[in-house]
Amino acid sequence: MKLNRQIKIIELIGKYDIETQEELAEWLMKEGFNVTQATVSRDIRELKLTKVALDGGRQKYITINKTEPGLSEKYTRVLREGFVSMDMAQNILVIKTVSGMAMAVAAALDALHISSIVGCIAGDDTILCAIRSVEETVSVMEKLNKIIKNVE
Repeated sequence: MKLNRQIKIIELIGKYDIETQEELAEWLMKEGFNVTQATVSRDIRELKLTKVALDGGRQKYITINKTEPGLSEKYTRVLREGFVSMDMAQNILVIKTVSGMAMAVAAALDALHISSIVGCIAGDDTILCAIRSVEETVSVMEKLNKIIKNVE
């Protein structure tokens, strides 16, 4: 439940400009998660979310894209939990995920800072990743397989 909730938080802050813990709690309630402000506060701390300024003096939560061990482990776990399959079409990597987890898995891919990945577009259960070359696409697939299968 906690992992699913935290995946949903990453997805929600990626979609919406969420300014407060209370607002995040409301969004989670709409998505079927019965949470308290204290739970949301703990999740924010564990996910290492921060706020950035928007136009008009407003703020919003974002994920921190640092390569801290704890953060990397969280995203690796999201990747493992959400991953279903992958295939390539030339230099495009197509990743299938559990329904509703594509945005969270795409955020996890971004957080892994794989230099060959130019960018990702996520839908509900599919991610399209643009890779620099066909050769690098094969290499990215191998790297992701190692991460998913927890092989060093």
